[in-house]
Amino acid sequence: MEVTRVGDVDQAEVGRPEGAPAARRGASGLWSDGFGRVGTRSLQVLALLALIAVLVLVVTRLTLVVIPVLIALVLAAAISPLVSLLRRRGLPSLVATWIALLALVAVLAAIVWLVVRAVVGQWDELRTQALEGFDELQRYVQGLPFEITEEQIQSVQESAAGLLQSSAVGSGAIAGVSQTADFVAGFFIMIVVLFFFLKDGPKMWEFLLRPFEGHRYERGRRIGDTTVRTLGGYVRGTAIIAAVDAVAIGIGLAIVGVPLAIPLSVIVFLLAFIPLVGATLAGILASLVALVAVGPVEALVVVAIVVVVNQLEGDFLQPIVMGRTLRLHPLVILVALTAGTVLAGLTGAVLAVPIAASIWRAVQVWDGPELPARFAREKRPETV
Repeated sequence: MEVTRVGDVDQAEVGRPEGAPAARRGASGLWSDGFGRVGTRSLQVLALLALIAVLVLVVTRLTLVVIPVLIALVLAAAISPLVSLLRRRGLPSLVATWIALLALVAVLAAIVWLVVRAVVGQWDELRTQALEGFDELQRYVQGLPFEITEEQIQSVQESAAGLLQSSAVGSGAIAGVSQTADFVAGFFIMIVVLFFFLKDGPKMWEFLLRPFEGHRYERGRRIGDTTVRTLGGYVRGTAIIAAVDAVAIGIGLAIVGVPLAIPLSVIVFLLAFIPLVGATLAGILASLVALVAVGPVEALVVVAIVVVVNQLEGDFLQPIVMGRTLRLHPLVILVALTAGTVLAGLTGAVLAVPIAASIWRAVQVWDGPELPARFAREKRPETV
């Protein structure tokens, strides 16, 4: 017969129903209830936010290095199929890399040459038309229902002239020289990094995956391949859509008689890389040039052309070209676009969305080629 000694029984156990779990004692018990779990999660969230804040601070302080590296990564993902094709044709890796890099530089140089040539060739005509358009706009303003006197217009002109002659403009010019120097330095950094990404990109990724084995190594391989495909597909698809938009709008501008049709087409092409708002900004700019240079009727025609081209792009061309590359909700795109613009200006606006898309695609292949991470899996029918 088993005898239980009363002295060996903890007072906390007295009165506990049979089969009930023992109460946790001491400091561990403070973290086991509801408030403790909330506190633990709060500390984890604060630690994560602190890490994100440090990363953001590093990125904003090292933009001269971070931005060129990100641009080089995006461009390398877009050009890597050409390098791979040349390698499969038997060319050495170094030769294939130089051919792809020189082809990219040649395309960029051709675009710059076309823009400069068009601006220089049509500058006198544009200046004359701009002056005539400003006079017409001034007469239109004077004919409005509310009165705007000649003295008020003259005051605005004098204020603008005074601003151009103020010390703020001089300091802005100095800042512009500094930014130009940073741009040149960043451009050369980007070219060098792009060269090595094209030449040794797969080797670099394999080096970073050395600490991992087994399924963690396979996960790293999947994430790397998916990121390159997503970035490359996004850039190539956006470039195709932007080229179609630029050609269509450029032809429309030339037919209407708007000057600087080629530079405006290039601007349309570049702004197309900013999702949601890029096409709108390009249309506004082209319409303003048409309004000042040729008149309000032609400006309305330009607006109609831009609207039609954008509708055809959104409803027909983009679903075919982009496919599944950019599967992000418009709200996510807007938030990423805003965050990128705040952190890195125009460059951040261009890079934020493809980076966000790459991160999401990496989550989608986290546990397998078609198996997302556990937190991102659909656990119930998501209907509204």
